[in-house]
Amino acid sequence: MDASLTSDIAPLIAASINAGTPLMLAALGLLINEKSGVVNLGAEGMMLVAAVVGFATAVNTGSVTFGFIAAAVSGMLLAGFFALLTVWLGTNQYATGLALALFGSGASAYIGMDYVGHSLENPKFALPWLSDIPVLGAALFRQHPMVYFSLLLCAGIAWFLYRSRAGLVLRAVGESPSSAHALGYNVRMIRLAALLFGGACCGLAGAFMSLVYTPMWVEGMVAGRGWIALALTTFATWRPARVLIGAYLFGGVTILTFHAQGLGVSLASQWLSMLPYLATIVVLVLISNNANWIKLNMPASLGKNFHPH
Repeated sequence: MDASLTSDIAPLIAASINAGTPLMLAALGLLINEKSGVVNLGAEGMMLVAAVVGFATAVNTGSVTFGFIAAAVSGMLLAGFFALLTVWLGTNQYATGLALALFGSGASAYIGMDYVGHSLENPKFALPWLSDIPVLGAALFRQHPMVYFSLLLCAGIAWFLYRSRAGLVLRAVGESPSSAHALGYNVRMIRLAALLFGGACCGLAGAFMSLVYTPMWVEGMVAGRGWIALALTTFATWRPARVLIGAYLFGGVTILTFHAQGLGVSLASQWLSMLPYLATIVVLVLISNNANWIKLNMPASLGKNFHPH
């Protein structure tokens, strides 16, 4: 293979995986939420708060690991508050999620005022021996450990949903909460657990943005990725493996827009910046053309509150 071509391909693949990782982390958490029958539109807000909390923790403790832990906890706390409002108090899931997204945007901006301009060192990682493989080594085996964790998480969720009894119960709650309740399952607690897990995943996604992808805090740095993650669950028809593929595809589109700008493509930068979001809309429109396919895969109680008798 031509050396110059190799030097171009490997960084593009590596950057696409890096860009797709926060999307995959958030989308996997949201997928578990939706499998339980709950839609949380507050992913963007949770990711923003987690990004600034994780960054602030890493700056003050000197530990990126503590930053990820703090971000996951902050995501769980916000998700727990969302669960209190929607699962126990019966508020509208869509309106509450939008309120959470707006709250997260404002709260993160306020919390992060003292951290604007700070940055963290971005250490290099490499898997022994594997990172020396031509092309593949530079593309796949020099990633941050959180990238490999996200892959394990995807495999673990797929096993949980389709190979474990607990996953079967979760899907039953999403399909027919009344039937699950009649069989003796605590629907509210199961949905709470699903929401807390989703919050932790969104927290890790936000922390990845501020600690790895762009190791600094900038107001609004999540830049709509929470909304793209929500779209990914539909794009993937609620399947973990398809979430992985979709996340890396959208990550690749994002990186290609940056690459095109670097090559001096004669198109306004605003149009290039729009491409990942435009691609999201186009994909959703194409998928929505087949309503039966969506209904076949979508949890039957999605977005509906459960009211036990």
